[in-house]
Amino acid sequence: MKYIAEFRDGALARQIAQRIAAEVRPGHAYRFMEFCGGHTHAISRYGVLELLPPNVRMIHGPGCPVCVLPIGRVDLAIELALKHDVILWTYGDTMRVPASDSLSLTKAKARGGDIRMVYSAGDALQLARANPERQVVFFAIGFETTTPPTALVIRDAAREGLTNFSVMCSHVLTPPAIRAILDGGRPSAGPPQAGSAPLGGSDGNAVEERGGHDHEETATIEGFVGPAHVSIIIGSDPYAKFAAEYKKPVVIAGFEPLDVLQAILMLVRQVNEGRAEVENEFIRAVTPTGNRNAQALMDEVFELREAFEWRGLGTMPLSALRIREA
Repeated sequence: MKYIAEFRDGALARQIAQRIAAEVRPGHAYRFMEFCGGHTHAISRYGVLELLPPNVRMIHGPGCPVCVLPIGRVDLAIELALKHDVILWTYGDTMRVPASDSLSLTKAKARGGDIRMVYSAGDALQLARANPERQVVFFAIGFETTTPPTALVIRDAAREGLTNFSVMCSHVLTPPAIRAILDGGRPSAGPPQAGSAPLGGSDGNAVEERGGHDHEETATIEGFVGPAHVSIIIGSDPYAKFAAEYKKPVVIAGFEPLDVLQAILMLVRQVNEGRAEVENEFIRAVTPTGNRNAQALMDEVFELREAFEWRGLGTMPLSALRIREA
């Protein structure tokens, strides 16, 4: 199977691991952070850690947008379904996120809420067209990966003049989270004004850590395994500023085990050579500039929020999107 089976080859994985072991410097502790939950999943599922030498440590990053979805947003979605008789649609991984009073969307559905799992934002829009007598709300979450489909249905609903379709927007941004990690969990000075940078760009700041890592641990991170699907949208260029300012290499990697191992090898080489550059391991899908059409659509429909709450992380400036008034 093209681009799947060949990236799960055990023999090749061991060869890359041997190369990593041969190139690491004895006595040097390498600390790399994988940003995405998809990378963390691959590392765990395929035993990547067991293949790495003891002095190469992976620190788990923010994870996925479900991980950082605040309780208050889920509470609002539940209230819409239980008290306002809407049809609430959302992605499957949102259904079991814990909310207040030991509730979740799944439990609220069991209590009578009309809450349904959607496979695409377009499904929710189609339901609104087919049920003009009901209010349909799409509970939209995700990093830049799922933002363009949400933008598309908002634009289409506006053009059609639908009055029974709404979007509860909880889209958050990747570059601000990376900057916050590099700032040791503290907002950096002089954040840009809302709307001053393209949504696919690298400006803005937020605070993001997951797994209880302290500031000392994040301060010693020597490089990042950059997100795959997010980078398909925003490209690899937005990370160049982090590499230049903070002297931390970034290697964008796919989600298969060989992708992750190759990215770690590339990070080891950058550290050994004293380089701090953005490299793209995921060349089969990621380009420097990303998907320009998707970025334009995001800019048309969304603007930066002044602040947004992240689960367990507090309220972060310029770290999420809201729907433009138009």
